[in-house]
Amino acid sequence: MTTSAQTPAHPAVEVRRSKRRRRTVSAYREGERIVVLVPASLSRREEAAWVETMVARVERAEARRRPTDEDLMERAAALSRAWLEGRAVPLTVRWVDNQRSRWGSCTPVDRSIRLSRRLQEMPGWVVDYVLVHELAHLIEAAHNPRFWAWVDRYPESERAKAWLEGYSCGARLEGAAD
Repeated sequence: MTTSAQTPAHPAVEVRRSKRRRRTVSAYREGERIVVLVPASLSRREEAAWVETMVARVERAEARRRPTDEDLMERAAALSRAWLEGRAVPLTVRWVDNQRSRWGSCTPVDRSIRLSRRLQEMPGWVVDYVLVHELAHLIEAAHNPRFWAWVDRYPESERAKAWLEGYSCGARLEGAAD
């Protein structure tokens, strides 16, 4: 038996009851929701208590793994030094929730970089590629050969581009190449 719920305090939660499960309760992230596995024998009150406990546990674990805006700024500085001769110096680098068709964006005029929060679930080398891409815009604004020469200094560029293209195709995202 499966039930789903979403409240302002929690993300979408799916509870899966199992007659084979006797004592253990577990939870994990599956896309945009948290799945909680419980024994079928639990009462609704016990289930609710376990759901609250397990969602909090998953969210704490995720929060420990997700880099902050400050972490992003430090990472951007390190990547600029490593691959862009330290020439790309942003004033701000931050996560944003409003990018649905882009992985990142850069405004060279105010030297700001924004990365889609969707990237937080992706491998670090993919996030690094998007950061290098956006940092390169601080050196060369247009997607011209000089721009790509800067981006391609990052050794995982081709692999990351392919990974993002495959992800976008699988998720049916349009225009997520930038």
